[in-house]
Amino acid sequence: MKILCIGRNYIEHTKELNNPLPTEPVIFSKPDSALLRNNDPFFLPDFANSFHHEVEIVVRINRLGKNIEEKFAHRYYEEIGLGIDFTARDLQDELKKKGLPWEKCKAFDSSAVISKFVSKDHFPDINNLNFHLDVNGEIRQKGNTSDMIFSIDQIIAQVSKYFTLKIGDLIYTGTPSGVGPVKIGDRLRGFIENEPFFDFQVK
Repeated sequence: MKILCIGRNYIEHTKELNNPLPTEPVIFSKPDSALLRNNDPFFLPDFANSFHHEVEIVVRINRLGKNIEEKFAHRYYEEIGLGIDFTARDLQDELKKKGLPWEKCKAFDSSAVISKFVSKDHFPDINNLNFHLDVNGEIRQKGNTSDMIFSIDQIIAQVSKYFTLKIGDLIYTGTPSGVGPVKIGDRLRGFIENEPFFDFQVK
């Protein structure tokens, strides 16, 4: 399985990082060793000084697909979950200045937190879905999928132009504004429509 991620998919988040608005989805990937499951703790690495949380709706692909038309994209996933794309922000800034790839700041071990998955039919409208991240009991990030620059179906259509999608592949669909650093001792809890999806600590 592979992990594909979409960057800069919420206008306010794009603005807070002083990035230009994308005209097509910004796509990057993580290896399967990046997954952090079962509410396991996130251990702060020592190769950077500032690790930011980025909470995201995650889609799990359920059938093989290539060059998928947007109108058929909904057939390629049945379940959604919630995740965090941890980013070594100071390292990312260095890499961006040098025009280098993002893997070291985005694809490191345990950088892709993943929750349980539920049927997308569990919610009335996937394209109008509230989700948020609490850090130590305070809301840090709050988003709604209606605010995505590129919808889930548009993302699947675009991504499948370049990569054959396989059963079990995960797509992290982008983060809303409010990203910020975590520190040892923080407790992170993620919710979709006020239903808890993950709950873990930083160590």
